Formats: sequence, C-alpha cells, structure tokens
Amino acid sequence: MASDEKTEKATPKKRNDQRKEGNVPVSKDVIAVASLVGCFYCIKLFFPTIYRRLRESLIFQISSVADINELSLGNLQLVGMKAVETLAWCIFPIGVISLAIGVLTTGIQTRFLFTKKPLKFKLSKLNPIKGIKNLFSTRQLVEVLKSLLKIIVLAVVIYRILKEQLVVIAQMMDINTISVATYVLNEIISMVLRIGMIFAAVAGFDFFFQRWKYEKDIKMSKEEVKEEYKQMEGDPKVKGKIKSLQQSMARSRMMQAVPDADVIIRNPTHFAVALRYDIDHDNAPVVVAKGQDYIALKIVEIAENSNVTVIENKPLARGIYASTPLGGQIPAEYYGVVAEILVEVFRMNKKLV
Repeated sequence: MASDEKTEKATPKKRNDQRKEGNVPVSKDVIAVASLVGCFYCIKLFFPTIYRRLRESLIFQISSVADINELSLGNLQLVGMKAVETLAWCIFPIGVISLAIGVLTTGIQTRFLFTKKPLKFKLSKLNPIKGIKNLFSTRQLVEVLKSLLKIIVLAVVIYRILKEQLVVIAQMMDINTISVATYVLNEIISMVLRIGMIFAAVAGFDFFFQRWKYEKDIKMSKEEVKEEYKQMEGDPKVKGKIKSLQQSMARSRMMQAVPDADVIIRNPTHFAVALRYDIDHDNAPVVVAKGQDYIALKIVEIAENSNVTVIENKPLARGIYASTPLGGQIPAEYYGVVAEILVEVFRMNKKLV
C-alpha cells in the first residue's frame, strides 16, 4: 500500500533511536586505508631502530648458538625470550599506533558512539531466510564489486612495480645490507602509497555509499511519521477535542459572570464587553466577559434577561475588547468615558445616592 512506502526522511527521534541501538553508518574501507597507510608510515619512521634491534638480536642468536656446548632447556629459553622481546619491541609500537588510527577513524565516523546493544544476542540474527536475503542484497553486491576491484588493482600495481624493479634489485647483490633494506623499504612504501591512493578513492565511494544506504534504510512511511508524532505530541484529534472542551468550559464560566456585571458595552452585533466595578475592591472597572459575533450576541442576550444595562458605544466596545484581557482592568485612557457610563448606570439602578 502507498501508506507503507518508506518515502519520508527519518525524523530526529528515529535517528536518535537508531544511534542508541548502535546503528550508524561506518565505512570499513576508510578505516582499512587509514590503518594501512598509517602502519607503513610508522614502519618507515621506526625502520632504523627496528633494523638495529633485529640485527642485534640476530647477532645474539647466532653467537649464543655458537657458544652453546650442549642443548638445554635453559639455553633455549634464553634464546627464545630474547627473540620474543625483540619482536615485541618492534611490533608493539606499530600495533598500538595502527589500533589508535582505527579507533580514531571509527570514532570520527560515529561521533565516538559507544554502546553495548549491538553485542547483545538476538534470535533474528539466526534467521536463515534473512541471511539468504542479505547474501543477495545491494550491500553485498557492492562489497563483492569492491573486493574484485581491490584484487585487480593490487595485482596490477604489484606486477608493474616488480617488473620495473626486479633487475635493479638483482643488481644490488654487492651493496651493503642496510642500503638494500632501505631501498626495498622505500619501494614498498611507494607501492603502498600508490595502492593507498587508489584504495582511498574506493574508500571515498564506500563512505558516501554507506551513508546513502543508511539514509535509505531508516526512511519512514507517512503512517510511521504520524504514529511517532502521536506518541511524542499526543493524538491531534484528542488534543483538539481537549482544547475545544477547555474553551467551552471557559466560555461557560464567562457567561455565568455576565449577570453580575454592571454594564455591557456593545458594538451592535460584532463586539460586546461586560464590565464590573466594585468601589470597595476594584481600582478600575474589570472585564468579566467579552466576545465577538455570536458570543457578543449571547452576552447581550444573557444581560438583557438578567436586567443588566446594555449601552451601545462602537469605538469604546472595540477598544476595550482589543486592549483588555478577560479578568483585566481597563486601560487608563478609557477611565473618563467608562466613569461617565457607570455613573449614569448606577443612578438608574440607584446604586449612587
């Protein structure tokens, strides 16, 4: 059905809920490329130290083996611990930096989101039908195409570099070891940079694809948007009925105050205001009821049935209606005119001696 089609952009609430569930767009290719380039740069940076450590370790191993008269567990442990120490010293800094780059790249993409919800066990993950559907989804197709592209690019770049450098490397047999190692490392770094630049383009495509796919997956139908609005703001129909009921109750209370008014000032059919003035309690006349059109006519009708004086004064009725809220005192600019009216009304009603 048309109402079930997901055509609407996700609302802020939907996005926030998805984020709480750990569902955020992340490009693994961006992480991989950043880690790869960062890792090889670290190798280049630490290479002199790594070379020295490996050379010292190799010399130690050879000399230790040459000095050993008999093979024993203690000698093997000594040689083995030295080898492990050297490898750990060479690998640990690069591993830590590579891990830091991966965490930082992921954090930037997810705005450093941390949640345990994706780790929770869900029976839906074991659904074989859903798994088969995922195998033939757009996401999987893109992943396969990216993998094929990476393999092809990697094979072409390595082949071209080996073809160019094979003769040069063969001619370096008479050069000292450190120079050969440095040259080979520079060539490897150069190869990694070439591959990294191409993979960066793939990662850029994947970055935007993941966001496009994420936006597509979290789209909502018109019905879902309505339901969410009802949950957040309440049903508009119910709110409308409540508001209408509140207005009706307020109008009813206002009409009950009309018989207690001292005078009704009207503009024949459009406006009417009911004024009350208690000399002992009020500093100025108070508007106890006011209305427009039908409400104005109803105020006049109740006033006439209750023997409340009704006076027609168009500018005064309009002015008080527009400037004075219900229950408020009239502005000072109307004191003179209203005072004259009230004096006349009180005389007619014999409230003044």
